Amino acid sequence: MRGALAGALLWLAAAPAWGGGPLPVVTTTTDLKALVEAVGGDRVRVTSLAPPLHDPHSVEVKPGALAELRGAALLVRIGLDHEPWLARPLRAVGDPRLLPGGAADLDVSRGIALLETETPRVRAERGVHVHGFGNPHYWLDPENARPMTERIQAALAALAPSDGAAFAANRARFLQGLDAGLARWRSALAPYAGTRVVVAHESWPYFARRFGLTVVAALEPTPGVPPSAAYLAALTARMKAVGVRVIIAEPSTSGSLVAQVAARAEARAVTLIPSVGGDPEARDYLALFDVDVARLVTALAAAPAAPVSR
Repeated sequence: MRGALAGALLWLAAAPAWGGGPLPVVTTTTDLKALVEAVGGDRVRVTSLAPPLHDPHSVEVKPGALAELRGAALLVRIGLDHEPWLARPLRAVGDPRLLPGGAADLDVSRGIALLETETPRVRAERGVHVHGFGNPHYWLDPENARPMTERIQAALAALAPSDGAAFAANRARFLQGLDAGLARWRSALAPYAGTRVVVAHESWPYFARRFGLTVVAALEPTPGVPPSAAYLAALTARMKAVGVRVIIAEPSTSGSLVAQVAARAEARAVTLIPSVGGDPEARDYLALFDVDVARLVTALAAAPAAPVSR
C-alpha cells in the first residue's frame, strides 16, 4: 500500500489543477464510474466509455463518449491488458495527458495484489481475451475497492484541492457501506466455504478467494478460447469426480454451452453480473455484490450435494 500511495503522490505532483465546476472524468468501465461517483459525489461528472455488458476487449467507443474523452480532466482505467481497445480512441483524441503515464491518466491496478500473474499470454491477433499481466478482474474482490478509491480520491483532490475534504468524507462514507456489505456477504456465503465451482470465464478468482470458494476449472481452456468437445468431456468428468454442483456463468456466456455442461455434470448454473449496471438491481458498486451474492447463495442452497470420489 505504501508503494501505491507513493506512486499516487508522484502523480499528484504532475497533475494540473482544474479550473472549477464538476470535474469531467472518463472511465473505461461502469465499475470505475461507480467508484469515482462514490468518491466524487456531485463534484464530478463521469462518463464510462464501455457499457455495463460488453466484450471488454472489443468496445466501440461512441462519438458522444469520444467527445467526453477530449474534454476529460481525468481518465480512470482498469489497466493491465483489460482495455486494448482504448488505444484507438486515445489516438483519435491525440492528447498526451491521457496516454498511459500521462498527467491525466489513472491506472487503478497499481497497488493491487494480482492473481494469475503466471498465466501464459495468448497471442492478441487471435482476437481472444488476454490475461498476460495477471487477472484483470480485480474489482470483483470488494476489498480491492479500498486501494482503488484511495487512488481515485488522491487524483480528484489533486485536480480540485478545494474539494479535498468532500472527497475524503465521501470515501469514508463509502467505506462504511463497504464494511457493512462485507460483513453481510461473508455471513451469507460462510456456510458454503470451500465449495468447488466451475466458471464460464476467468472473471471470478478474486471473488472466489474473498468468499472462500474454490474455482476448479473454467469452461474456456484459456481465457477467450472456445472449448473443444474433448475438453468439455474431460471437464464434465472432472466435475463429477470432485463434486462440482454449480457453474458460474455471465450474461455473455453461451446459454446452450452452459446448459450442456450442467446437464452432463448434473450441476446447477447461476448467472452472476460482472459489472455495475449489468442488471437493473446492480445500480452501484455495493449493490453489484448484493445481487451476485444473493444469486449465488440461492444456487448453492438449491444444488444437491453429491458424493465425491477420491
